[in-house]
Amino acid sequence: MKIGRSRATLIGAIVLGLGLAGCGGTDGRVARGEVDFEDYTAKQIFERAEYDLARNRAGRAAEIFGEVERLYPYSDWAKRAVIMQAYAYHQDEDYENSRAAAQRFIDFYPTDEDAAYAQYLLALSYYDQIDEVGRDQGLTFQALQSLRQVIERYPDSEYARSSILKFDLAFDHLAAKEMEIGRYYLKRDHFAAAINRFRVVVEDFQTTSHTPEALHRLVEAYLSLGLTDEARTAGAILGYNFRGTEWYEDSYKLLTGQGLTLEAAGDNWLNRIYRQMIQGRWL
Repeated sequence: MKIGRSRATLIGAIVLGLGLAGCGGTDGRVARGEVDFEDYTAKQIFERAEYDLARNRAGRAAEIFGEVERLYPYSDWAKRAVIMQAYAYHQDEDYENSRAAAQRFIDFYPTDEDAAYAQYLLALSYYDQIDEVGRDQGLTFQALQSLRQVIERYPDSEYARSSILKFDLAFDHLAAKEMEIGRYYLKRDHFAAAINRFRVVVEDFQTTSHTPEALHRLVEAYLSLGLTDEARTAGAILGYNFRGTEWYEDSYKLLTGQGLTLEAAGDNWLNRIYRQMIQGRWL
Protein backbone atom coordinates (compact mmCIF):
# COMPACT_ATOMS: atom_id res chain seq x y z
CA MET A 1 0.00 0.00 0.00
CA LYS A 2 1.48 3.33 -1.04
CA ILE A 3 1.21 5.85 1.74
CA GLY A 4 0.93 9.58 1.30
CA ARG A 5 3.93 11.85 0.93
CA SER A 6 3.61 13.29 4.43
CA ARG A 7 3.43 9.82 5.93
CA ALA A 8 6.33 8.59 3.84
CA THR A 9 8.39 11.48 5.10
CA LEU A 10 7.61 10.60 8.70
CA ILE A 11 8.47 6.94 8.28
CA GLY A 12 11.60 7.68 6.28
CA ALA A 13 12.93 10.11 8.90
CA ILE A 14 13.76 7.55 11.58
CA VAL A 15 16.11 9.05 14.10
CA LEU A 16 18.71 6.74 15.63
CA GLY A 17 20.00 9.40 18.04
CA LEU A 18 18.89 10.44 21.48
CA GLY A 19 15.34 9.16 21.12
CA LEU A 20 16.37 5.58 20.33
CA ALA A 21 19.23 5.70 22.78
CA GLY A 22 16.75 6.57 25.48
CA CYS A 23 14.71 3.48 24.61
CA GLY A 24 17.70 1.33 23.75
CA GLY A 25 17.95 -2.24 24.97
CA THR A 26 14.23 -2.57 25.60
CA ASP A 27 13.32 -4.94 22.72
CA GLY A 28 12.80 -7.95 24.94
CA ARG A 29 10.76 -6.04 27.46
CA VAL A 30 8.64 -4.44 24.76
CA ALA A 31 7.84 -7.88 23.37
CA ARG A 32 6.73 -8.96 26.82
CA GLY A 33 4.76 -5.77 27.38
CA GLU A 34 7.01 -4.74 30.32
CA VAL A 35 8.30 -1.40 29.08
CA ASP A 36 7.15 1.64 31.03
CA PHE A 37 7.21 4.59 28.62
CA GLU A 38 6.20 7.14 31.22
CA ASP A 39 9.81 8.25 31.64
CA TYR A 40 10.18 9.06 27.93
CA THR A 41 9.15 12.09 25.94
CA ALA A 42 6.44 11.91 23.30
CA LYS A 43 9.09 12.35 20.60
CA GLN A 44 11.18 9.46 21.95
CA ILE A 45 8.19 7.12 22.08
CA PHE A 46 7.08 8.14 18.60
CA GLU A 47 10.55 7.51 17.18
CA ARG A 48 10.70 4.15 18.92
CA ALA A 49 7.44 3.19 17.19
CA GLU A 50 8.84 4.33 13.84
CA TYR A 51 11.94 2.25 14.49
CA ASP A 52 9.85 -0.90 14.95
CA LEU A 53 7.62 -0.05 11.99
CA ALA A 54 10.62 0.30 9.69
CA ARG A 55 11.79 -3.15 10.81
CA ASN A 56 8.51 -4.87 9.91
CA ARG A 57 7.28 -5.02 13.49
CA ALA A 58 4.04 -3.24 12.64
CA GLY A 59 1.94 -4.73 15.43
CA ARG A 60 4.44 -3.67 18.08
CA ALA A 61 4.77 -0.25 16.47
CA ALA A 62 1.01 0.26 16.58
CA GLU A 63 0.95 -0.44 20.31
CA ILE A 64 3.81 1.99 20.94
CA PHE A 65 2.11 4.71 18.88
CA GLY A 66 -0.81 4.14 21.22
CA GLU A 67 1.44 4.96 24.17
CA VAL A 68 2.07 8.43 22.72
CA GLU A 69 -1.65 9.10 22.62
CA ARG A 70 -2.15 7.69 26.11
CA LEU A 71 0.66 9.61 27.80
CA TYR A 72 0.51 12.85 25.81
CA PRO A 73 -3.13 13.04 24.66
CA TYR A 74 -3.20 16.77 23.81
CA SER A 75 0.13 17.04 22.06
CA ASP A 76 0.87 17.33 18.37
CA TRP A 77 2.78 14.07 18.71
CA ALA A 78 -0.42 12.37 19.83
CA LYS A 79 -2.22 13.55 16.71
CA ARG A 80 0.55 12.21 14.51
CA ALA A 81 0.64 8.97 16.50
CA VAL A 82 -3.06 8.24 15.90
CA ILE A 83 -2.74 8.33 12.11
CA MET A 84 0.50 6.34 12.24
CA GLN A 85 -1.14 3.78 14.51
CA ALA A 86 -3.90 3.35 11.93
CA TYR A 87 -1.26 2.80 9.25
CA ALA A 88 0.75 0.39 11.41
CA TYR A 89 -2.30 -1.71 12.25
CA HIS A 90 -3.14 -1.84 8.54
CA GLN A 91 0.37 -3.04 7.74
CA ASP A 92 -0.12 -5.73 10.38
CA GLU A 93 -3.44 -6.69 8.69
CA ASP A 94 -5.27 -5.86 11.89
CA TYR A 95 -8.03 -4.15 9.94
CA GLU A 96 -10.48 -3.69 12.78
CA ASN A 97 -8.01 -1.76 14.93
CA SER A 98 -6.75 0.15 11.90
CA ARG A 99 -10.30 1.22 11.15
CA ALA A 100 -10.87 2.24 14.77
CA ALA A 101 -7.72 4.38 14.86
CA ALA A 102 -8.52 6.00 11.51
CA GLN A 103 -12.07 6.81 12.63
CA ARG A 104 -10.73 8.26 15.89
CA PHE A 105 -8.46 10.59 13.92
CA ILE A 106 -11.37 11.71 11.74
CA ASP A 107 -13.52 12.33 14.82
CA PHE A 108 -10.85 14.28 16.70
CA TYR A 109 -9.17 16.12 13.82
CA PRO A 110 -11.75 16.46 11.02
CA THR A 111 -10.10 19.53 9.47
CA ASP A 112 -6.50 18.30 9.67
CA GLU A 113 -4.58 17.85 6.43
CA ASP A 114 -4.26 14.13 7.20
CA ALA A 115 -8.02 13.61 7.59
CA ALA A 116 -8.20 12.59 3.92
CA TYR A 117 -5.53 9.96 4.50
CA ALA A 118 -7.37 8.70 7.59
CA GLN A 119 -10.57 8.34 5.56
CA TYR A 120 -8.60 6.53 2.86
CA LEU A 121 -7.11 4.13 5.41
CA LEU A 122 -10.57 3.46 6.76
CA ALA A 123 -11.74 2.57 3.26
CA LEU A 124 -8.70 0.35 2.72
CA SER A 125 -9.51 -1.54 5.91
CA TYR A 126 -12.57 -2.84 4.04
CA TYR A 127 -11.19 -2.90 0.51
CA ASP A 128 -8.12 -4.98 1.33
CA GLN A 129 -10.36 -7.67 2.81
CA ILE A 130 -12.34 -8.17 -0.39
CA ASP A 131 -11.65 -11.79 -1.14
CA GLU A 132 -12.61 -14.19 -3.87
CA VAL A 133 -15.96 -13.72 -5.59
CA GLY A 134 -17.57 -16.70 -3.87
CA ARG A 135 -17.65 -15.14 -0.40
CA ASP A 136 -20.24 -12.85 1.14
CA GLN A 137 -19.94 -9.39 -0.37
CA GLY A 138 -20.81 -7.34 2.70
CA LEU A 139 -17.25 -6.03 2.92
CA THR A 140 -17.43 -4.97 -0.72
CA PHE A 141 -20.49 -2.82 0.00
CA GLN A 142 -18.74 -1.27 3.00
CA ALA A 143 -15.62 -0.62 0.91
CA LEU A 144 -17.73 1.11 -1.75
CA GLN A 145 -19.40 3.34 0.84
CA SER A 146 -16.08 4.29 2.44
CA LEU A 147 -14.34 4.91 -0.89
CA ARG A 148 -17.23 7.11 -1.96
CA GLN A 149 -16.70 9.21 1.16
CA VAL A 150 -13.06 9.78 0.23
CA ILE A 151 -14.07 10.82 -3.29
CA GLU A 152 -16.87 13.13 -2.17
CA ARG A 153 -15.26 14.67 0.92
CA TYR A 154 -11.73 15.06 -0.42
CA PRO A 155 -12.03 15.33 -4.22
CA ASP A 156 -8.82 17.33 -4.52
CA SER A 157 -6.71 15.08 -2.30
CA GLU A 158 -4.01 12.75 -3.55
CA TYR A 159 -6.19 9.81 -2.43
CA ALA A 160 -9.25 10.65 -4.53
CA ARG A 161 -7.87 9.18 -7.76
CA SER A 162 -6.80 5.95 -6.09
CA SER A 163 -10.21 5.72 -4.43
CA ILE A 164 -11.97 6.11 -7.78
CA LEU A 165 -9.94 3.26 -9.26
CA LYS A 166 -10.61 1.03 -6.26
CA PHE A 167 -14.29 1.96 -6.32
CA ASP A 168 -14.54 0.78 -9.93
CA LEU A 169 -12.78 -2.48 -9.09
CA ALA A 170 -15.04 -3.11 -6.08
CA PHE A 171 -18.10 -2.31 -8.19
CA ASP A 172 -16.91 -4.80 -10.81
CA HIS A 173 -16.43 -7.33 -8.01
CA LEU A 174 -20.11 -7.09 -7.04
CA ALA A 175 -21.15 -7.59 -10.65
CA ALA A 176 -18.93 -10.67 -10.81
CA LYS A 177 -20.76 -12.08 -7.81
CA GLU A 178 -24.12 -11.66 -9.55
CA MET A 179 -22.72 -13.32 -12.67
CA GLU A 180 -21.40 -16.27 -10.71
CA ILE A 181 -24.79 -16.93 -9.14
CA GLY A 182 -26.57 -16.41 -12.45
CA ARG A 183 -24.33 -18.96 -14.19
CA TYR A 184 -24.97 -21.40 -11.37
CA TYR A 185 -28.73 -21.16 -11.90
CA LEU A 186 -28.41 -21.25 -15.68
CA LYS A 187 -26.41 -24.47 -15.66
CA ARG A 188 -29.14 -26.09 -13.56
CA ASP A 189 -31.92 -24.86 -15.86
CA HIS A 190 -33.31 -22.50 -13.22
CA PHE A 191 -33.89 -19.93 -15.93
CA ALA A 192 -36.07 -17.45 -14.05
CA ALA A 193 -33.60 -17.23 -11.17
CA ALA A 194 -30.71 -16.84 -13.60
CA ILE A 195 -32.51 -14.06 -15.48
CA ASN A 196 -33.04 -12.15 -12.24
CA ARG A 197 -29.27 -12.14 -11.57
CA PHE A 198 -28.27 -11.16 -15.10
CA ARG A 199 -30.89 -8.43 -15.07
CA VAL A 200 -29.26 -6.92 -11.98
CA VAL A 201 -25.96 -6.71 -13.86
CA VAL A 202 -27.56 -5.07 -16.90
CA GLU A 203 -29.60 -2.58 -14.87
CA ASP A 204 -27.35 -1.81 -11.91
CA PHE A 205 -23.82 -2.64 -13.08
CA GLN A 206 -23.98 -1.68 -16.75
CA THR A 207 -20.66 0.17 -16.63
CA THR A 208 -18.73 -2.95 -15.58
CA SER A 209 -16.90 -5.44 -17.76
CA HIS A 210 -19.58 -8.08 -17.11
CA THR A 211 -22.42 -6.45 -19.07
CA PRO A 212 -21.74 -8.12 -22.45
CA GLU A 213 -21.75 -11.60 -20.94
CA ALA A 214 -24.86 -10.81 -18.89
CA LEU A 215 -26.71 -9.86 -22.10
CA HIS A 216 -25.57 -13.04 -23.83
CA ARG A 217 -26.69 -15.16 -20.86
CA LEU A 218 -30.06 -13.44 -21.07
CA VAL A 219 -30.27 -14.50 -24.72
CA GLU A 220 -29.55 -18.09 -23.68
CA ALA A 221 -32.03 -18.07 -20.79
CA TYR A 222 -34.88 -16.41 -22.71
CA LEU A 223 -34.44 -18.73 -25.70
CA SER A 224 -34.61 -21.69 -23.32
CA LEU A 225 -37.94 -20.37 -22.05
CA GLY A 226 -39.21 -19.67 -25.57
CA LEU A 227 -39.32 -15.90 -24.92
CA THR A 228 -37.96 -14.82 -28.27
CA ASP A 229 -38.82 -11.12 -28.02
CA GLU A 230 -36.67 -10.72 -24.93
CA ALA A 231 -33.86 -12.81 -26.46
CA ARG A 232 -33.88 -10.76 -29.66
CA THR A 233 -33.82 -7.50 -27.73
CA ALA A 234 -30.88 -8.61 -25.57
CA GLY A 235 -29.09 -9.51 -28.79
CA ALA A 236 -29.91 -6.11 -30.27
CA ILE A 237 -28.36 -4.34 -27.26
CA LEU A 238 -25.27 -6.50 -27.64
CA GLY A 239 -25.07 -5.58 -31.31
CA TYR A 240 -25.44 -1.89 -30.59
CA ASN A 241 -22.83 -1.62 -27.83
CA PHE A 242 -20.65 -4.72 -27.90
CA ARG A 243 -20.48 -5.88 -31.50
CA GLY A 244 -16.77 -6.63 -31.29
CA THR A 245 -17.10 -9.09 -28.38
CA GLU A 246 -17.28 -12.86 -28.39
CA TRP A 247 -20.58 -12.59 -26.53
CA TYR A 248 -22.18 -10.81 -29.48
CA GLU A 249 -20.86 -13.44 -31.86
CA ASP A 250 -22.25 -16.26 -29.71
CA SER A 251 -25.65 -14.57 -29.39
CA TYR A 252 -25.75 -13.87 -33.12
CA LYS A 253 -25.18 -17.56 -33.87
CA LEU A 254 -27.83 -18.65 -31.35
CA LEU A 255 -30.49 -16.28 -32.64
CA THR A 256 -29.89 -16.55 -36.36
CA GLY A 257 -29.60 -20.31 -35.96
CA GLN A 258 -33.25 -20.27 -34.93
CA GLY A 259 -34.21 -17.89 -37.73
CA LEU A 260 -34.43 -14.89 -35.41
CA THR A 261 -33.15 -11.37 -35.98
CA LEU A 262 -31.31 -9.24 -33.46
CA GLU A 263 -33.70 -6.35 -32.97
CA ALA A 264 -35.84 -4.85 -30.23
CA ALA A 265 -39.19 -6.57 -30.02
CA GLY A 266 -42.20 -6.67 -27.71
CA ASP A 267 -42.91 -4.65 -24.60
CA ASN A 268 -40.47 -5.78 -21.93
CA TRP A 269 -37.79 -4.39 -19.63
CA LEU A 270 -35.02 -4.98 -22.16
CA ASN A 271 -36.93 -3.09 -24.85
CA ARG A 272 -37.25 -0.12 -22.51
CA ILE A 273 -33.51 -0.21 -21.92
CA TYR A 274 -32.93 -0.41 -25.67
CA ARG A 275 -35.06 2.69 -26.25
CA GLN A 276 -33.22 4.57 -23.54
CA MET A 277 -29.93 3.53 -25.05
CA ILE A 278 -30.88 4.79 -28.51
CA GLN A 279 -31.83 8.12 -26.91
CA GLY A 280 -28.43 8.29 -25.23
CA ARG A 281 -29.56 7.85 -21.62
CA TRP A 282 -27.99 4.43 -21.05
CA LEU A 283 -24.39 3.36 -21.44
